[in-house]
Amino acid sequence: MLIKEKISKEKFAETAKDADMLKLVVDIEKEVLSLDCVFHVDCADELLRTGSKGKDLWGANVYPKEKKLDFSAVFNVKPHYNNRSMEVQDAAIRGKVEAVIRKLLPL
Repeated sequence: MLIKEKISKEKFAETAKDADMLKLVVDIEKEVLSLDCVFHVDCADELLRTGSKGKDLWGANVYPKEKKLDFSAVFNVKPHYNNRSMEVQDAAIRGKVEAVIRKLLPL
């Protein structure tokens, strides 16, 4: 699900259903995200189809019941962008990812 504007608590609850975790990918440049894919790469593909660039895409997970985030995804392993871990290592990028998530999801 491509999200360009903040979604309501009701829409988020409907999307989350009884899920413990939802995967998402954020485009930190366009400030949009794709939510609720089987794999992070599926969310990334949705964003790439809408014109996003790979360098701007970062994966994360949201835990709806706890309203918490983590910034870990195999998709984040990008040695050519100096990220050699599943975690988003650059604090500035992590901050941008979190800001977009909080802007668009009711957490």
